[in-house]
Amino acid sequence: MTGTTAPRSMEIGETDFLLDGKPFRILSGALHYFRVHPDLWADRIHKARLMGLNTIETYVPWNAHAPQRGEFRTDGALDLERFLRLVEAEGMLAIVRPGPYICAEWDNGGLPGWLFRDPAVGVRRDEPLYMEAVSEYLGTVLDLVAPFQVDRGGPVVLVQVENEYGAYGSDHVYLEKLMALTRSHGITVPLTSIDQPSGTMLADGSIDGLHRTGSFGSRSAERLATLREHQPTGPLMCAEFWDGWFDHWGAHHHTTSAQDAARELDELLAAGASVNIYMFHGGTNFGFTSGANDKGVYQPTTTSYDYDAPLAEDGYPTEKFFAFREVIARYAPVPDEPLPERRPAPLPTVELEFSLPVLDAAERLGSWTASEHVPTTDEVDSFTGFALYRTTLAAAQERVLSVGEVRDRALALLDRAPVGTLDRARHERTLTLPGGPEALLTLLVEDQGRVNYGPRLGEHKGLVGPVTVGGAEVTGWEILPLDLDDVTPLVDAVRAVGAPVVKGGAVAGPAFVSGSIELDEPADLFLSAARLGKGVVWVNGFNLGRYWSAGPQQTLYVPGPLLVPGRNTVLVLTLDGLDEVPVFVDGLDLGHEEQ
Repeated sequence: MTGTTAPRSMEIGETDFLLDGKPFRILSGALHYFRVHPDLWADRIHKARLMGLNTIETYVPWNAHAPQRGEFRTDGALDLERFLRLVEAEGMLAIVRPGPYICAEWDNGGLPGWLFRDPAVGVRRDEPLYMEAVSEYLGTVLDLVAPFQVDRGGPVVLVQVENEYGAYGSDHVYLEKLMALTRSHGITVPLTSIDQPSGTMLADGSIDGLHRTGSFGSRSAERLATLREHQPTGPLMCAEFWDGWFDHWGAHHHTTSAQDAARELDELLAAGASVNIYMFHGGTNFGFTSGANDKGVYQPTTTSYDYDAPLAEDGYPTEKFFAFREVIARYAPVPDEPLPERRPAPLPTVELEFSLPVLDAAERLGSWTASEHVPTTDEVDSFTGFALYRTTLAAAQERVLSVGEVRDRALALLDRAPVGTLDRARHERTLTLPGGPEALLTLLVEDQGRVNYGPRLGEHKGLVGPVTVGGAEVTGWEILPLDLDDVTPLVDAVRAVGAPVVKGGAVAGPAFVSGSIELDEPADLFLSAARLGKGVVWVNGFNLGRYWSAGPQQTLYVPGPLLVPGRNTVLVLTLDGLDEVPVFVDGLDLGHEEQ
């Protein structure tokens, strides 16, 4: 047992989920622990119960827990056990979806980059190298989850196997092995699968022994009827009821009508189905965790994962929250408890202090590796963030640089001076460089997020050769991945050897800029990035994520628990340079929706 709760039973009945032998409707909301500051987990879980939910669902991101093979991190925002205990303490149940693939608009769909260092490794199929790594991962995470099952006194009532597999493949041997592996690690609660009720997805993505559920956000009655054709007995469940959508950089902000979403939810519940609202609270893709889509055009996902969910990115109820609560109250008891309203906090002033060009900071963040031909970042065991490439170009009157593929954006510098960018999303692979004598070419390459859906899962990052100038291949490269996991030494270095930032003055990019804010007391803050160009921000060493004036997202959310009374450090990696001081604003601004 994990707590004081007595062991219970959870079973699949002829028409219903059976909790302790009695019909039970799951009213669940998706809440990803890894997208929320851990000191705010209890608040978000509590608000889920106040909307009328009885269950919390979460994915488990393999790549976050295991950034290198052989380790499994459970510190800070990765403490799944603490999260499940908080769910239990709120009197709620839990659904766990460990993948191994999760999609979730998360980097690489949760699959670790190191997994595909060897090109022989399969992707989401019964291939020995892939299955060996999957067995290691699932063994670890399932051993952690097993004691939290309801039949051991914990909150976990369902565990999902794989994720929307029918949209990717149809290897039923693979699914059988995953199911057997899951059972072998003590998972005794019902196992589920999930697929869209469309085409052959439900047939391809599941096997007997997995209870089939659906994923959709509209036409509920029609979709449930299709699901019933593939799952003739047992409870109907929409295990991803899409109540909003995610955003891509450079596109519009997605929103859905609260009234329309509530009507669809009402139709779903009126049919007697169980539901998992995706998302109840989206949270934030902190750091370099956001994924991307590529269906002919590469589209990186924004830092915000607000999702237009009932609970906004900063944890406050929206119109959709109250519309959903009204619907749920027709079918289940809803607590009568007041909800907090946003209270504006004093807006601190950012004081910029020192700046240091990225090229001067580079060797404090890693070491150069020589390679005759241009390597991908994966070839030097770097799987996220930024990397520097450099080579010497011979004297020439005209230089046309061409790269086989840039993944995903490269800022080019010739003898330290910026001369242009190459951008995967815009299909930019060539750049005309100034002619002249022998010169040092440096490329600062940004991984903007690994593709999380479809056939490009597992692709390598960085530069994909050949790289040519004037049609001749360029050889003799060096690569230096920037280690930005712990930026505390970098902040100290910028302050120690950087140039003072003149008040009101500009900073040329790419550079690291240190600064600070003074606070009387911690509170949620919102940093405006609307006029800052492109870059990354850290506060007190915590990576808030990417910003980009391309939008639609205009603010970076700063959770209050990151802050302290008094001085708080700010570090900005500006790629384009800063023409003005960053400012805080009085709330979220995620951009304009499509007209």
